[in-house]
Amino acid sequence: MQAKILCCFLVINSYFHAQSGGNAAFPLLNFNYSARLAGIGGYSNSAQDQEVSQGIINPSLINLTMVGNYSLNQGLLASGINFGQLATAIPLKKGVLLPSIRYINYGNFKGTDEYGNLTNNFSALEYVVGAGYAYPINQAMTIGVSLNVIGSHLETYSSFGLSSNFGASYTSSNKLISFSLLAKNIGYQLKSYVAQSRRSLPIDIQASTSLKLKHAPFRFSLIAHHLNQWDITYFDPSIKPTVDALTGETIPQTGAGFGEILARHFTYQVELLTKGVLQLRFGFDYNRRQSLKLEQNPGMSGFSLGLGLKFKKFSLDYGFNIYSKAGFSNSIGLSSKLSDWKKGK
Repeated sequence: MQAKILCCFLVINSYFHAQSGGNAAFPLLNFNYSARLAGIGGYSNSAQDQEVSQGIINPSLINLTMVGNYSLNQGLLASGINFGQLATAIPLKKGVLLPSIRYINYGNFKGTDEYGNLTNNFSALEYVVGAGYAYPINQAMTIGVSLNVIGSHLETYSSFGLSSNFGASYTSSNKLISFSLLAKNIGYQLKSYVAQSRRSLPIDIQASTSLKLKHAPFRFSLIAHHLNQWDITYFDPSIKPTVDALTGETIPQTGAGFGEILARHFTYQVELLTKGVLQLRFGFDYNRRQSLKLEQNPGMSGFSLGLGLKFKKFSLDYGFNIYSKAGFSNSIGLSSKLSDWKKGK
């Protein structure tokens, strides 16, 4: 197979295997399609603003400032693998609706048999199509739900499923402090690649809080993820016990300690939110760093950087996500309100 297959497994599947053990269906549900979110570690925080990508992940963050704002994101991985999303927000009589499309295109491949003879050409594509709905209970509290249809087509194999996200958010009256609870990927695999092999979806319960400084253009966010699973570390069963050179006793391999397991549940975000053109973003995911870093040369694994440029009629975002020395992703996002392009605006 071409190098694309290797890149696909290294950059995408290995990342999700490290987090969930590779036992869940549709890992693309946890992939980050947004350039802005890529710059802050890939997780949605609790801040309500006009960023449509936040509402795709956490429907309780959907709000009226998103209405009419069209968001297009495109990302590139090695060997031509690309991913992206398209979304907008629509006002309803009660609440706001946010339809979206997300996809990963792995490209075209040349199939071979066990002897290396060419057999056929095939492609691989996965997508999530759905919509989120938010209903404001009052000025401080908002609840939201989203429903998605999932499709995965890998060569002649196909799989389909349904998933939902449920969220609840609180924002203080001065808009400086916010909290949010999120239940992601509650659903069912309707059809698996192979008969009688259905798997559960990668459920993720999250809690987040954000603090915007009153007299400085900074917002700090803390996300606690995978609260439904205490130990998200990966234990390699192939690692053999060591032998003490002095006593000759066998030293068994042990799992991570309490502090290590606890630390893996947190992601940290910092945003510079100026009133001018430039916005800067920074994120750090400790679990991603520990899961994907190269032991001898960890580098910046787990870190992410982002840049936002706000112009009068549109915004441009760039996100750089560092998985490890062996893989990273670049993504670009463009958002704009069509009404801003009308004459006289």
